[in-house]
This record gives sequence, C-alpha cells and structure tokens, in this order.
Amino acid sequence: MSVGNMYNYFSSKEELAKFAIKYSTNILAEELKEINNLDISSKEKIYLFVEKYLENVQKSPEVIEYFLRVYLSNREVFKQGCEGFLCVGEFVTEVMILLEEGASKKEFREQEFFPAFAMIMGSLGGFAFLSGENVLDKELLFYSDSVSENIYRALKYDN
Repeated sequence: MSVGNMYNYFSSKEELAKFAIKYSTNILAEELKEINNLDISSKEKIYLFVEKYLENVQKSPEVIEYFLRVYLSNREVFKQGCEGFLCVGEFVTEVMILLEEGASKKEFREQEFFPAFAMIMGSLGGFAFLSGENVLDKELLFYSDSVSENIYRALKYDN
C-alpha cells in the first residue's frame, strides 16, 4: 500500500500510530487472556506469558520495537485519545487480572499494581530491546525460563 493510500483509512500519522499500538497490544492481550483462563498455577501462567511475549518479539520484532521506540518515547503523539492506558487498556487489564488472581490464591504477594506491572514489563521490554540490538549471545527464547523465574520470584508470596 502506498503512503498516500493510507490516508484513505487514517486521517493522520497520529491516527495510524494509535491504531498500530492498539492492534499490537490487543494481540498480546488476547494471548494473556487465554493464559488467564487456563486452570493452572499463577507461576505457570507467568512462564507461559513470558514465552508467548518473547515468541512475539522473535516472530514480529517490528511490532514490539514500534511499541518500545515510538509509543514509549514519543508520548506527545499519543496525547489525544491515548492518554494513560487508553490505547493499551485491554493488555493492562489482563496483567491486572493475572496479578490479582495470583494474590487471591496466595501465590503472589499483595502489592501495588504499578511496581508489579513495571517489573514484569520492564523485564520483558528489556529483553525485547536487547534482542533488537542483537547483543544477546543466545537465541531469545533460551532466556524465557530465566526471565520467568525472576519475575515469579519478584511476585511470589512468602509465608
């Protein structure tokens, strides 16, 4: 599709950018929703989610890179109609469900949402970035279990 033809579907670059963010995060949201609906432990859900996320990074690095490099670093583009979590709300909701269910089962400790969310997404975003920079010495999915275990240890309930 030519660049000019895109304006038949989107009124501006900003509208296209918002659509791309919503589309990419909704893919992740759907995958996490499927994981949240499984009758497995919260630890197993973390492992599956990390694996799916890293598979997405490997399969479609441009989508994750777009999120990391455009959405997070150009917030002014997304001020109107994408404030807060509006463009990524479905995904954030699924992460919230994962954390709340884990805490209610006493598998995760009770904690503030934003630090827990940032810890999960910081780890995953960091590995997406490292993969995009081609600095990892092994294939991205090799790190899945280690990343999952670190996330789980940060969230787990200690009685």
